[in-house]
Amino acid sequence: MKPLRFLLFLISLHAFSQGYEFKKVVDLEATPVISQGRTGTCWSFSSTSFLESEIIRLTGKQIDLSELYTVKKTYPAKMENYIMRQGKAQLSEGGLAHDVLNAVKKYGLVPNQVYSGLVNVNQNRHDHSELIAVITALGETYASSKSGRLSNKWKAVTESVLNTYLGKDVPEFTYEGKNYTPQSFLEMTTLNPDDYISLTSFTHRPFYNNFILNIPDNWSNGSFYNIPLNELMQTINTALENGFTVELDCDVSENTFSSKHGVAVIPKLASDAKKAMTQPVAEKTIDQNYRQEQFENYATTDDHLMHITGILKDQNGNTYYMVKNSWGTDESRTTYGGYVHFSESYMRLKAISVTIHKDALPKTLAEKLF
Repeated sequence: MKPLRFLLFLISLHAFSQGYEFKKVVDLEATPVISQGRTGTCWSFSSTSFLESEIIRLTGKQIDLSELYTVKKTYPAKMENYIMRQGKAQLSEGGLAHDVLNAVKKYGLVPNQVYSGLVNVNQNRHDHSELIAVITALGETYASSKSGRLSNKWKAVTESVLNTYLGKDVPEFTYEGKNYTPQSFLEMTTLNPDDYISLTSFTHRPFYNNFILNIPDNWSNGSFYNIPLNELMQTINTALENGFTVELDCDVSENTFSSKHGVAVIPKLASDAKKAMTQPVAEKTIDQNYRQEQFENYATTDDHLMHITGILKDQNGNTYYMVKNSWGTDESRTTYGGYVHFSESYMRLKAISVTIHKDALPKTLAEKLF
C-alpha cells in the first residue's frame, strides 16, 4: 500500500504544481478595489481609479475620488445627444474613458466622502436599475414628442431626476481642513485632462491618424489614435515599466474571461477552455488580421472598462497583465483581490482601446502622432 500511496501523492503534487504561479514584474500603486454595484458605470469606476493612480504618481497623495459625481455630470450631455438626435443615439449607462476626462475638465473633481451618489439612509451599494429606467423613459418621451415640438423642460426634469437618485451638486466643500470647489480641487490634484490620449488598433482606418471609433459606447464621438497592434502592446508595456498605469476598454464576453478564477486567456484549443481557468495552456497567436476579423464579425465587442496596473510572469515565462476590476472583492466571485490577470494573447485580441498620459508614449510613436 505504501508505494501506491506514494504514487498517488506524486500525482496530486504534480496536478497541484500545474496551477498558475504568478510573479509580479511591475506592480504600480492603485487605490483599493471597490464595486460598481448594480450599475453599468464601469467606465467611470475604472477611469476614476486610473486618475487616482495618476494623482499618486504626480503628488504621492492617495485620494478616493467620486465616481458618481462624474456619472451625474455626464448624463445631461448624453440626454441632450439622444434628444437632439431624435432618439437615434445611445442612452444606456455605458461610456468610455474620455467621457470622464471631458466631465473632469468641465466640472472638476470631488472626493467620494463629499459625493458618494448614495442618497438613501443605510444605502451602501450602488443600484441604478430604477434610475436608468426613469432616464430611458424620459429620453424616449422627449425624443418622440407627439406635438412635433420639443419641450424646453427636459433639462430641468433631467436635473431633478439626477438630484433625486444621485444627490444634489456640491459647489463648495471641505476636505482635510481646506475649502474647495470642484475646480479648485482638480487644481490641487495637478491633473490636466488634456494630458491624456486614447489609442486603438484596427485596419479599417489609416495608422498614425485619429478617428472616431465606431463602437456603441462612443456616444460622445471621442477620437482615438490608430496604431499597429505591436506598437499598441509596446506602448502598454513601456507605460507600465515607466510608472504609468493604463486605462483599458475591453471585451469580457469570452468564456475564458473569469473574474471568479482571476484570469483571462485565449486558449489555442477550444477544448482547453475549462482547463485554462486553473492552469497555463497553449494560447493562440494573435496578429493584426485576426484581431480585425474578430472585431468586424462582432466576436470582439465593447463590453467593459478596467484599469491596468502591472505586469506578471507565470511559471513558464509568459506575460500577463494585472487588471483592476470594479466588481468588488467577494472571494466567492473574485480571485486575486478583485484583479484579473490578462494573458498577452487576451490583451492583443480583446483590448478595444487604452487611455494613457501623453508622457507615457514611446518617443518614436509620439513623433509619428504629433
